[in-house]
Amino acid sequence: MDAIELLTTRSSMPRLIEPGPSNEQLELMLKAAGRAPDHMALMPYELIVFSHDKRQQLGELFSQAAKYKGLEETQVSQASQLPLRAPMVIVVAMKHQAHEKVPRDEQLSSAACATLLMQQAAFAQGLGAIWRTGWFAEDETVKAGLELRPEDAIVGFLYVGTPAVPTPIKPHKDVMSKVRMA
Repeated sequence: MDAIELLTTRSSMPRLIEPGPSNEQLELMLKAAGRAPDHMALMPYELIVFSHDKRQQLGELFSQAAKYKGLEETQVSQASQLPLRAPMVIVVAMKHQAHEKVPRDEQLSSAACATLLMQQAAFAQGLGAIWRTGWFAEDETVKAGLELRPEDAIVGFLYVGTPAVPTPIKPHKDVMSKVRMA
């Protein structure tokens, strides 16, 4: 797949199975993340990789958060299973750094770009990936369980694995309706 095709057909792949990324594939995804726009070279993110049995730890954290939120027992149980939907889950956290030239929003944008670059690197290698958020990304129990500070933010959970079916390519959006020539 060439770069233009990769960029213009970007889609999410929610149905992921084993195998997950090899060490070499993961390394390439992480290298891609390191190419995100990054004013002052802060690298204002942390990439927390959960694979194999470690995904259960993330599931336990989700379950604990659901319990603290007062959800029903079936929802608490379902929460524990969410990280098992893919062979690997990469939690992308924006680790805020006080800096006079790099505001918080710019640091958040850098972490988001790192997430997209990892997703694109996964697709370029024949893997599938989906970037998920939901209330878990905003939950203080989840943040604390991941050893994040109150000023940090979870940008998303990147689920990665082998596509169970061909990746559905969504129709192109009319981006021109969002363009204003000055």
